[in-house]
Formats: sequence, structure tokens, C-alpha cells
Amino acid sequence: MSYFNPFELSFEALLEICKERHGHLCAGQVLGARLALLGLDLIGIKDPYGKDRKKFLVYVEIDRCATDAIQTVTGASLGKRTMKYLDFGIMAATFLNLETGKAFRVIAKEEAKESAKRYFPDLESPALRELSAYKIMPLEELFEVKEVKVKLREVDLPGKPRQKVICEACGIVVRDGRQVEKEGKVFCKICAGLGYFEEV
Repeated sequence: MSYFNPFELSFEALLEICKERHGHLCAGQVLGARLALLGLDLIGIKDPYGKDRKKFLVYVEIDRCATDAIQTVTGASLGKRTMKYLDFGIMAATFLNLETGKAFRVIAKEEAKESAKRYFPDLESPALRELSAYKIMPLEELFEVKEVKVKLREVDLPGKPRQKVICEACGIVVRDGRQVEKEGKVFCKICAGLGYFEEV
């Protein structure tokens, strides 16, 4: 993705980039974009694609449309290890400034869907009503913000792998502290019985 600063674009222009990246524009994209702008602002990140790109991490808690918008706005990604995915099923993200240690968790309020009716009562489609309302609703109606302390391990930082071990069962390399230790032996999660598939 080419360089841009989300704070220097109009919100509509930013949504166009989100739409291009995600494939369509929906309420989740609007919510994710506003959540990301708020989160970056809270931790003092002003140029996430430029000079600040290595200064923060984003933890997302859901695999829905909003997460693509958060990735687009922040430039954070799994591959660069600046985005962490936690499968909690919660429309929330935590933003951590690596230099200051400041972190804020931003949670989307479920009641925002009901509040959207006040802004566009004539729109019958809930999806269109929410998409339109989320663009203009005050942040405090959309989100709950909590200052938090993130438990950050060195092996979770961006950059080269800080640890590599060999699974004693299958011989595969496990990076960045994701191994499981049982009875004094080291295993990958698959061999430790924590896999998501069965071989056929």
C-alpha cells in the first residue's frame, strides 16, 4: 500500500482507501476507521505510515470488517508483527506506544446501533442507517476507552525472530516463544495437541 497519512486526509477520502482495500464500504469499515484514528491519537501517533511506523502495536480482538479498516488506517499488519490478532470475538482494539508504554483499549459500544436511529430515523435499512450515522456520531457514543497496561514479551516485538526452537516430536522450527513445554520436552502446538486440523 502506498504511503499516506490518515490524519491529513478527509474522512471520506480515508473511507475510499478502506473500501478499496476491503472490497466494499460498510458500517464496520466506518467504525474501524474511526476506532483506528482515535486509538492512534490516544497514544500520540501522528504519522503511522511514516516516521511513527515502528513506534506502536495494535491488538485486534475480532476478525470482522472493522479489522481491515484498522489495518488500512494504521498500516499495522500481521506480517510486519505490528498487528496482533486475538480471537476474542469482541469489537475492540488496543493501541500501544512502544516508546512510552502508554496503551488504550477502544471498545465499540453495542448500543451505538440503537443510537444510530436518532440520527437517520427515515432510513429503513439498518445497515445503511448505521453506515451513515457512524460517520457523524460523537466518539463517546461509539466507543468506550480504557487506559491499560499491555503484557508485552520481547518475543512479540517486531523485527527478527528472537527465539527459535525445534519441536522434539516432528522436528519443525517454532519461532518467537510459541512452543509448548511438557515434561521437560519442547513441542510445537500441533504436536502438543493444540492443532486446528487433523491429517487425512
